[in-house]
Amino acid sequence: MDVLSGSDLTKEIRAEVIRKRELSNISDAEIDNQLISLVEEVVFDRTADLHLGITEKKKLVDSVFNSMRRMDILEPLLKDPSITEIMINGPDNIFIEKNGRSEKIPMRFETKEQLEDMIQRIVSRINRSVNEAQPIVDARLSDGSRVNVVLNPIALNGPLVTIRKFAEIPLTMEKLIEFGAITQEAASFLEKLVKAKYNLFICGGTGSGKTTFLNVLSNFIPSHERIVTIEDSAELRLSNVVNIARMETRNANTEGHGEIQMKSLIKTSLRMRPERIIVGEVRGEEALDMLQAMNTGHDGSMSTGHANSVKDMLTRLETMVLMAAPLPLDAIRKQIASSLDIMIFLSRFRDGSRKITEIAEVLGYERGEITLNPLFKFNEDGKTDEGMIVGSLKSTGNKLINITKINQNL
Repeated sequence: MDVLSGSDLTKEIRAEVIRKRELSNISDAEIDNQLISLVEEVVFDRTADLHLGITEKKKLVDSVFNSMRRMDILEPLLKDPSITEIMINGPDNIFIEKNGRSEKIPMRFETKEQLEDMIQRIVSRINRSVNEAQPIVDARLSDGSRVNVVLNPIALNGPLVTIRKFAEIPLTMEKLIEFGAITQEAASFLEKLVKAKYNLFICGGTGSGKTTFLNVLSNFIPSHERIVTIEDSAELRLSNVVNIARMETRNANTEGHGEIQMKSLIKTSLRMRPERIIVGEVRGEEALDMLQAMNTGHDGSMSTGHANSVKDMLTRLETMVLMAAPLPLDAIRKQIASSLDIMIFLSRFRDGSRKITEIAEVLGYERGEITLNPLFKFNEDGKTDEGMIVGSLKSTGNKLINITKINQNL
């Protein structure tokens, strides 16, 4: 007797569903019910001797449904709260990150086309496209998780997909304190700065938790304020703010038209009467517009950027501004120093943990340099037998110099 494998059953049922049903305008629950019927129908037509129990039928329903409307074989990984990142290097190589460590899992897409179908579903849901002419795209899932896609001919070993998952329940400052990512003293200090409308810039390496920490800090923004958020791919979830305007950049279409860059959105946001502007991440010439917005009455604004240290971030900002306008270096540094109040640096340690490792005040511009006042620094005391980093974020003993905003707003 020729007994169909689960994989073959999934393929056959999927083809049958596509042939028999128009699914685009019915609910997920209705699709689920139809698939149960179709599983029984296809199995009955194929062989009367193949008996599937309720559990097996449910697995087939999930497999077919995920392949058509969800994230295919990745759906169980996305539902697993212990997994923080999913990395796909072609159809045969899938890696996950748990507790800060990466591991390969025994799971694969049956074909490159199956992986490509899933990619097209992801990008089409947010009206973006990716193809050989435009092989790189940033997207997001419905829960806010970040997705990066790279296709052939750039990706040499098949489509590359990286999914940075967002927790269903957003992290809070209390949780970060519990995890040892920040101390109560530093957290209380930052809460006061956010409420007093200091301009904050969060920097760190890839995967250090910049966006997560930006979300955490946003919980300290008074709920009555009007906030505008600007991102390449919308990830921020400001749960405490009611009056929020969210904007997202748009890539050019296949003809090269219709692109809307971040700098355009920053300029537009100034006409929307924001009290604060939050820019998800600056990477290029939009840095100049962000700094100008911070320096023209939008106190309490925040942004993030990639860098290896606070000083490195200041240098990178200089370079970004130069991309926008050939200004004298003195003028650029003065603009940065007058716009930013506080720099926060996050690190991802070798044990996989993420911690705030520096908080510094931007004092101003003197003798050709931007001067900093280190307020908190992380001191590493060693590691446990299991290799976990031991240390804490400690006050340097320096006092906050610029207290005008605290006196005015608190």
